[in-house]
Amino acid sequence: MIAILLIGLFLILMFIGVPIAFVIGIVALLGILNVPYIPEVTVPVKMLNGIDSFVLLAVPLFILAANLMNSGKISQKLIDLALTIVGPIRGGLAHANILVSMIFAGVSGAAQADTAGVGKILIPNMKKKGYDTETAVGVTAASSTVGVIIPPSIPMIIFAGLTNASVGALFLGGIVPGILIGLGMMAFVYFMAIKKGYPRYERATIKKFFKLVLETLPALFTPIIIIGGIISGFFTATEAAAVASLYTLLISMFVYKTIKVKDLPKILTDTLALSSLSLFALAAASALGELMSYYQLSVLAQDFFINSIGTKWLFIIIIIAFFLFVGTFMDAIPAMILFVPVILPAATHFGIDPIHLGIIVVITLAIGLITPPYGLCLLLSAKIGELSIERSLVAVLPYILIVLIVLLFVAFFPEVAFYLPKLINPQLF
Repeated sequence: MIAILLIGLFLILMFIGVPIAFVIGIVALLGILNVPYIPEVTVPVKMLNGIDSFVLLAVPLFILAANLMNSGKISQKLIDLALTIVGPIRGGLAHANILVSMIFAGVSGAAQADTAGVGKILIPNMKKKGYDTETAVGVTAASSTVGVIIPPSIPMIIFAGLTNASVGALFLGGIVPGILIGLGMMAFVYFMAIKKGYPRYERATIKKFFKLVLETLPALFTPIIIIGGIISGFFTATEAAAVASLYTLLISMFVYKTIKVKDLPKILTDTLALSSLSLFALAAASALGELMSYYQLSVLAQDFFINSIGTKWLFIIIIIAFFLFVGTFMDAIPAMILFVPVILPAATHFGIDPIHLGIIVVITLAIGLITPPYGLCLLLSAKIGELSIERSLVAVLPYILIVLIVLLFVAFFPEVAFYLPKLINPQLF
């Protein structure tokens, strides 16, 4: 009876608009207070233990690196470079939007930072160049999702902490799906550009191209340092995030000279504010996880899947459908904290590798970033483009379909998706 009441309370609080982190915390507290065998002090202890992790230090550090890139005007330089590469293609500005999101993904690990940084520049520019607002908002919001798929990825770091999976293997596993999603979006944009007559840019001269490459080279080294260092085992994900933040700060202050000492307090304040949202949700979810363990939800879920689901592939389809639903109203981090431990035993029973499961879960939850009512990237893009949520949702539907196609491809043909990562570093798989 208590469990049913808690589920009802959870849904009511979500419906009236209480932030998800507080919803989780309230339900965890009230639930544990009604369990006689669990002391009340379990709530703060579990919350503290939930974020007492060296791996989780990477979360605020990667967010700091992204904020430094945005504040240091590095995003604009990457856009200029992307335009010289794909600008001559019909719909070049939209292609550049996607390409720069793929590059930006190699630094931040967070889709929201990409939406905010790139969207503020490109959405107004696309509208000025004759793109309709739906296209500008849709491309920006949808392409931002690769920020949590192409490494580094904050959700992948969280998943690794939950399952003891290799961060390096998860990062490598995200490269091919992320590139496929980006290329799929660019193919759709190309056909849309032909249909609507979107403009193209003149081909840049070799001299201008190499000038831009030299100007952006310090920034382009950032993802190389991060991914290369983690994959090679030179440093951990947390150490990579620290190096990325320090490196981005140095090039912004001394190479590009776009950040002053007086700018640092605001950058750090913004980073702490954004990081606290994710980490508080993580802490609250850890407390709720204790309550879910009391009710043995993971055992019940495993029994259900084993007794009711006959095949591995049907299990994967159910997991995708479930996280698609959850992602519409919950951020990826609390969603994984709550439900990955529940489904992991069943996934192991069906012989699904944790790396494969992690890629499926992360890509599925990435779609939640552009589906209301949560849809943070969609909300940010719609606000920048001054477009209603309803019209913004219609604009991203084709891109959601593209992500779903790649997701199903990765889910059912993992060896194809992981061929390149295994070739690069087979010891991680």
